[in-house]
Amino acid sequence: MIISIVTIFPEMVEVVKNYGVLSRAVKLGKIDIKIFNLRDFTSDKHKTVDDYPYGGGPGMVMKPEPFFKFFDFYKKNFGQPFVVLTSPQGKTLNNNLVKKLSQKENLVIICGRYEGIDERIMNFVNMEISIGDYVLTGGELPAMVIADAVSRFVPGVIEEKSVKNDSFNTGLLDFPHYTRPREINGFKVPEVLFSGNHNKVEIWRRKMALKKTMEKRPDLFLKKELDITDKKALLELFKELNKNA
Repeated sequence: MIISIVTIFPEMVEVVKNYGVLSRAVKLGKIDIKIFNLRDFTSDKHKTVDDYPYGGGPGMVMKPEPFFKFFDFYKKNFGQPFVVLTSPQGKTLNNNLVKKLSQKENLVIICGRYEGIDERIMNFVNMEISIGDYVLTGGELPAMVIADAVSRFVPGVIEEKSVKNDSFNTGLLDFPHYTRPREINGFKVPEVLFSGNHNKVEIWRRKMALKKTMEKRPDLFLKKELDITDKKALLELFKELNKNA
């Protein structure tokens, strides 16, 4: 998969491919992250990417010419992309949307800036995406969030089991995790994790995931379709609540 980010601050987003899991995935060729400086597609000596809006008003608007030149260049060299614009007006990013984007072979993310982009560029845009109901100074941070989230679903970037158990991927928040030491300052790891009984461990983890989701995100719990493991876990949780009542 190719993920391309178009920005006027390439140094700001370059770090997304230089650290951690994404860095390793890029080195192994599992994913290709390209950073494009929009100023490279300008034609004036000042490399101008913005101008005053027609009709007046505050702020500046991103000019259309650099984008037209960018897309001409991109299509000739990499083919037809699926284009995302970071925008507070867009669909709110969630796990299902991330999965769909991860199935695109060629994803281009445009970092919005200023008051917005010239509306004519929307002819190239397939989808606008927001990462929340607030406004940032630019689209670079959302672009990095999108690239990171999408990359996790690309085969070979992260172990498949790990992705399957992630919060939201199962419709529940993740279960608690523990590592060594077994006890610290009087706080102990739950005994069930040392039982060696994989079925008991699975039920306990699902029980904890359900409990956490009900407490912290009841909206997610109400949407969850319960399978047999969920039902067994809820029965255990119900018995524990009755026992402690």
